[in-house]
Amino acid sequence: MDKWISLVKARMRELNVTQEQLAERIGVSQGAVGHWLNKRREPKLEVMNQILAALDLAHLRISPMVQIAEPDGSYCVAGDSTTIPSALIPQHELYFRYPVISWEAAGQLAEPGPFTYPDGRFETTDYQARGAAFWLEVQGDAMTAPLGLSVPEGMLILVDPAIEAVVGKLVIAKCHGRPGATFRQLSEEGGQRYLRPLNPTYPKVLLTEQCCLLGVVVQATVKF
Repeated sequence: MDKWISLVKARMRELNVTQEQLAERIGVSQGAVGHWLNKRREPKLEVMNQILAALDLAHLRISPMVQIAEPDGSYCVAGDSTTIPSALIPQHELYFRYPVISWEAAGQLAEPGPFTYPDGRFETTDYQARGAAFWLEVQGDAMTAPLGLSVPEGMLILVDPAIEAVVGKLVIAKCHGRPGATFRQLSEEGGQRYLRPLNPTYPKVLLTEQCCLLGVVVQATVKF
């Protein structure tokens, strides 16, 4: 709930929207909005989503989550709300929705001018991106390592363009003469920076001025 309130307040400041104006947009009283934003009352899920939509945050959604209290004091997430025991503790978790785009579309991000993300598939995560984040589905085995860090084909990776690309980070880049975007680890040797695959059978590529870093991979997940 605290994260949701912080997000709404920040967005209201950004858009210069008052509590009275927000109340008008969703058809409630200003007092109700004040109670919600000051944690005196908790809005229903549908109201929380109405507020997000009214602030042009329709790409976000609020999902109900529940936790089961274990005898040892720990908690685990309950997956099926149709079998909720009395020990369940209801909570709310904020999730963010980002588009899944093709590698060809990702490569176009390096081109000058505005870029419009294609309509289609979206995936959710609890990661709040700093920039216009997007998902990519890993292709090939260049980032499949025999040991240690490995990102095999079929995994979804979340890319945040606003994160600083430092040595050691997994990055998405567009290099001149290569179609689409490239997924590699940023490394440094002898004062030179390289795009290094995690699979040692692939060659590393020198990061030159003809290569544009498009973002840093901040999350990876598998979809079944």
